[in-house]
Amino acid sequence: MADYEDVTGWGLDSGAEEAMLAAQTECTFIWANQQGWPVGVIMSFIWREGRFWLTASGQRARIAAVRRDPRVCIVVTSTGAAGVPQRQTVTYKGLCRLHDGDETKAWFYPELAAALHPDQEMQRHFIRFLDSPRRVILEVEPAQRISFDGAKQSAATASWIEDGGGR
Repeated sequence: MADYEDVTGWGLDSGAEEAMLAAQTECTFIWANQQGWPVGVIMSFIWREGRFWLTASGQRARIAAVRRDPRVCIVVTSTGAAGVPQRQTVTYKGLCRLHDGDETKAWFYPELAAALHPDQEMQRHFIRFLDSPRRVILEVEPAQRISFDGAKQSAATASWIEDGGGR
């Protein structure tokens, strides 16, 4: 290692990635607006069966954008996630499908509520507020990923220093 130009060897292992996605509940959701500019917001999500599941009201600009062009990006970090190492990140490009059927809402609302609120009474209220007339559920299937594991970077740097730091 001479510098940090090539970090491709410091990607997340699949087990570490799955653990982070199971523990984290916030991501940055990115889409293209009508002019083609990337726009993003922080959203809550759950990771189930290799897909991201999120929700928003149907009148949001991001929903119109996804209807126009389903190509989106999701960025997740380990920051703030309990029980996983920090300095992990993963970025996905993927395709987004919109759902508004009762069958999807029936499983998604309780699972999102449980992920975000440990208190069962709060979960019930959260589900009630989610269940609004224009609400849609976003399902993002990843097509490509870029990941980074800061622990691997730290270990490589420590090893380089121990070996004399390039002297």
